[in-house]
Amino acid sequence: MSGKAWTYATTEGGQVAFNRDLYQTLGSLQDSDRRIIQDFTIPIRSGQAWEVKAGQVCRIVAVSGPQVGDFNVWNLHNPRERLWAARTRQLQSAHVKIYDRLWSNLPYLRPLLTVTGDSLSGYGEDSEGGRVHDLLGTRCDPYVHKMLTGEESSFSCHSNLTRAVLPHGLTELDVHDVLNVFQVTGLNEEDRYFMKSCPAKAGDYFEFFAEIDLLCALSVCPSGDQSKPLWGPEARDEDLIQTCRPLGVQVFEVNETILKTSGWEPPKEAYKVYTGLHGIEMPIFQKSESSP
Repeated sequence: MSGKAWTYATTEGGQVAFNRDLYQTLGSLQDSDRRIIQDFTIPIRSGQAWEVKAGQVCRIVAVSGPQVGDFNVWNLHNPRERLWAARTRQLQSAHVKIYDRLWSNLPYLRPLLTVTGDSLSGYGEDSEGGRVHDLLGTRCDPYVHKMLTGEESSFSCHSNLTRAVLPHGLTELDVHDVLNVFQVTGLNEEDRYFMKSCPAKAGDYFEFFAEIDLLCALSVCPSGDQSKPLWGPEARDEDLIQTCRPLGVQVFEVNETILKTSGWEPPKEAYKVYTGLHGIEMPIFQKSESSP
């Protein structure tokens, strides 16, 4: 096998391969086929959590220009099931695009959502190897900030997400690796992670279809559009705040006929399909003569 072969290739009957017709339809819906049920704006340097029910479409919007958002997602009814960034990188790619899916952690391992729209889909790969909407990096946080600078700061995506999920009964321990929406990243010649200025313009959007009932949370990154250094000798918070803009969220209810005629159903958890018990054989209780 070539070292460049795609290791996680699917075979017939696998969940990775799926019919794209429904998602193509969802990505081109007219207003008559969907009804907006949530529409709000998240202010700069803050975060918010919201629900998206199975079969609904959600859109994240750069309402006034370039701005990065750090996105978390959980099963609404079981927060132990949540985005698994590493497996999604393997099953899909390190930078997600239309028709890619965000997958959940073990033992659930199923698509939580499918990307149906992306106004930055034409960005592709730039001259330095940068791509948009990445799963390579994770959220900024106050712990690494103090480790790098010696300073206390609550202006971070981790802190934003922590505050956002508290009203939903979750804690800091539930915040996990993110999808960096609108963020351009890559690996340089030294195999080190880099970030570039956000290319989004006012009105650009990233849209997805909920495969199951979801709790979503988004941090409007305190480092704004990534055009200024977040850490290092040139980093200054007064410069960063000038690059910050709000992000909008819209949730749409889809015409039921579209979903019914497609035969779509929420995906099953992997542990309900896999029954191998990891090769562990359960002991058989043998009743003795003295047993009651």
